[in-house]
Amino acid sequence: MFYHVKELQFNARVSRPDPAFATLLLEQFGGANGELAAALRYFEQAFAAKNPHPDKYDLLMDIATEEFSHLEIVGATIQMLLTGVNGDLKNAAENSEIMQLLDGKAAKEDMIHKGMVAPQFLVASGGGPCYTNSQGVPWTAAYINGDGQGDLSSDLRSDIAAETRAKMVYEYLLQFTDDPYVKETLRFLMTREVAHYQMFEAALMTIKPSFPPGVLQADPRYSNLYFNFSGGNDFRGPWNDGKSTQLGETFQFIEDPIRHCIETNGLTDQEAEGTSRTEKTVQQMEEELSEIRSQEVKSASPTRNIEWNSPLI
Repeated sequence: MFYHVKELQFNARVSRPDPAFATLLLEQFGGANGELAAALRYFEQAFAAKNPHPDKYDLLMDIATEEFSHLEIVGATIQMLLTGVNGDLKNAAENSEIMQLLDGKAAKEDMIHKGMVAPQFLVASGGGPCYTNSQGVPWTAAYINGDGQGDLSSDLRSDIAAETRAKMVYEYLLQFTDDPYVKETLRFLMTREVAHYQMFEAALMTIKPSFPPGVLQADPRYSNLYFNFSGGNDFRGPWNDGKSTQLGETFQFIEDPIRHCIETNGLTDQEAEGTSRTEKTVQQMEEELSEIRSQEVKSASPTRNIEWNSPLI
């Protein structure tokens, strides 16, 4: 159940119309890393979390709803930046609000030219935001359909990555406007991406165990092998030297991958090294974790007289 409050979460303002920047800002309205994608991504993920993880359901629904409010902020900002880009621009343009800010035919033609960066503003939406990215490509669910896998250890990692990408888009957008009011709005939206990143990360840390994502464990024969598949500078670092970050295994640096694959019969004769995990312990872990995850869902999901709402406490 949604309830719309007509005031924006953040009071968006613009100093003056700017169709060119409105075009760029479409990236966060209908783009792959925009607010619509974020809202629908978390909204979708929440359903699978409802019964086994009601606390994470609450988190995902709260943030999804906030993302819808951010979509509203972006849409309102685009609309304000497009003030005057409508039929008046070609009809009684000299009397329109935007032409009062401009001076003469040259300025009018320049404004039309800038508006043509996104022709949908002039010929499709009549001067309003569209569900497209900054290149005019329509929004598609293909942006997010792979982000809801029904496993929170996977979904939350996807969400952390999504917040990272969205933050970077706002960071880049800030470099293309001089409007102090618009900068203020973009900085707010960018900061909320940083906040959401930390919320998702904190939620992920409450899931024990959460690595590797899902239930099935990594094969100990291959989980710490680093193949030197490129010639030249063979850099060493914590990604291929020392202990692995999650499993705590010692990395095995394969200097000559071709020779190694031949000697191990295409890795089928590879033996586990640098790890205390064995096929037996892996199988035991998978059985235990399968039972835990299965029971989490089954115990929270009755198969008869099913209803979504729970009594209010």
